[in-house]
Amino acid sequence: MNRRKLLVAFGLGALAGALPALAQQKGKVWRIGFLGSASAAANVARLEALRVGLRELGYVEGKNIVIEFRWADGKYERLPELAAELVRLKVDIIMTHGTPGSLAAKQATASIPIVIATISDPVATGVVASLRQPGGNVTGVMFFTQELQEKRLEMIREVLPNAKRVAILTNADNASMKHMIPALEAVGKALKLEVRRFDVRGPEEFEKAFSAMVASRADAVVPIEDAMLLANDKAMADHAAKRRLPLIAWKEVAEKGGVLAYGVDFPDMFRRSASYVDRILKGAKPADLPVERSTKFELVINMKSVKALGVKLPQSVLVRADRVIE
Repeated sequence: MNRRKLLVAFGLGALAGALPALAQQKGKVWRIGFLGSASAAANVARLEALRVGLRELGYVEGKNIVIEFRWADGKYERLPELAAELVRLKVDIIMTHGTPGSLAAKQATASIPIVIATISDPVATGVVASLRQPGGNVTGVMFFTQELQEKRLEMIREVLPNAKRVAILTNADNASMKHMIPALEAVGKALKLEVRRFDVRGPEEFEKAFSAMVASRADAVVPIEDAMLLANDKAMADHAAKRRLPLIAWKEVAEKGGVLAYGVDFPDMFRRSASYVDRILKGAKPADLPVERSTKFELVINMKSVKALGVKLPQSVLVRADRVIE
């Protein structure tokens, strides 16, 4: 009997000691740092998708998570200091998007888990060791920009059979760009399209770049995915329309005046990235979580822009469209 009482007393004591810890864990408010390369205004749909993904997994801002946002407003030279600021705040996880933000976060910390909402080929840029085994403290969701650009070049040949030159618009400050141009030049050569690269570092350089495209007799414009360019899709569409240059890019560009779009669903990628946050907060290590590849692609056609530019879309393209904007 004494022994039984002793065991019961010991068990109750152990439980009493564990209860505060369990209560603290249950009531813990996790701090997520978000390192943004562009601005909040330019990422409204993507951030809402992220919040939806987090809510689906039981994480609600102001209740059990706090998100500390830091935005570079397209000035990538600010990213390292913004990443360092999040590290000093001792956040539980750093979320980011794009190659510049991912590299800045990785350089700022080797211990805080980093979740990437969207990035192009993180292996080629050295963000992770491999997709299956990322290693280190970084993982997330990715897509292969090069494949998208190659598909867009193929669509230009299909939609504009007489095209000879294609302008590739890139952000000179994005390290991922240099890996794609040689491959795109090779694809262009196979399609009998001359590929010319035009660099910008901000929307204030669009006027000069698009004027140079016209001077070079470009037949179409294809921008490469980049946070700054994504944030200024309407300005790109306006410059292209002003010069009657067919613009082929991602969904938001087609919605704002581009001719057509073939690309990934960025909000969906942000929503999916929430699952990484959940798994890491529950104890998983980023090094053990394979980088997921986007599997959702969309072909969007803006018929108003198509008609305005006198582009004659083949029926084979129209029947493949996921959405046609009238």
